[in-house]
Amino acid sequence: MKTKHRLHGAAYCASAALAALLASSPATATEMVYYPLNPSFGGSPLNGPVLLNSALATNKHTDPAADQDLYGSNQQSPLEIFQDTLERAILGRLAASATSRIVGEDGKLIPGNLETENFTINIVDVGGGLLSITTVDKVTGGSTTFQVGQ
Repeated sequence: MKTKHRLHGAAYCASAALAALLASSPATATEMVYYPLNPSFGGSPLNGPVLLNSALATNKHTDPAADQDLYGSNQQSPLEIFQDTLERAILGRLAASATSRIVGEDGKLIPGNLETENFTINIVDVGGGLLSITTVDKVTGGSTTFQVGQ
């Protein structure tokens, strides 16, 4: 029985000595430093894709009316993709042709009118180095006007 009391006494003395040692040692700490993670709030731009992928992986919400594939674009057949590409190429050439008539060799807009099948474009010099450009849709009658510096 004395052995048990000696072991308890020894354990008690050891724990008391350890507590005294810890209480007498100085406590050290550092300041807490905030490092932003999100690039929108000052974090590294390299974190952007990681955060986006994490958000996409945990997003459980879906739009039932959306007919989209895994990458967020509408499903198109190769023929539809070709048709869209062809239309863009033709519209690009038409826009280049139209602008060649209203842009001089020096790159400045030339005041005047340009008529196409669906649009009328009026360029008017309003003075002070400004041009007013009005585009009128012949089908709907809608128009857009804006001013640019020459």
